[in-house]
Amino acid sequence: MAVQKKINIQNKKARFEFEILDKYTAGIQLTGTEIKSIRESKARITESFCEFNDGGELFIVNMFIEEYAFGNHFNHKTTSERRLLLNKRELRGLKKDVEAKGNTIVPLRLFLNENGWAKLEIALAKGKKTHDKRETLKDRDSKRDLARVKKTFNS
Repeated sequence: MAVQKKINIQNKKARFEFEILDKYTAGIQLTGTEIKSIRESKARITESFCEFNDGGELFIVNMFIEEYAFGNHFNHKTTSERRLLLNKRELRGLKKDVEAKGNTIVPLRLFLNENGWAKLEIALAKGKKTHDKRETLKDRDSKRDLARVKKTFNS
């Protein structure tokens, strides 16, 4: 059995733009060439978001998966909607939270689990205001400065 490379595609922008309320791990319905491109780390989730369709199914929109290099005319489209796989109970709860409170669902991380299945960590999130973003930047800078002082002190 071949050694599997660790795939961990992050959406760092989501943690800055949104306040994370709850996290879920969802499977993704993919075609053969899509999973092959993901295994080569040729995917991006920074500009993507999740939404429900009329049938109550959850889809990820605007997720970019590069075309597979060795694919033929059956190759996939790079930014099509892809269905997310969650339990019905989780889907109902998410839909209720999104409709009632004005929250949104954002992807945080795309990874392969131990069985080789592509999984997407999604989060129920609320948009941050500008002053909250400034607070995040201040916290990040102060942590960096503190780490720098500790490093010089310990040396």
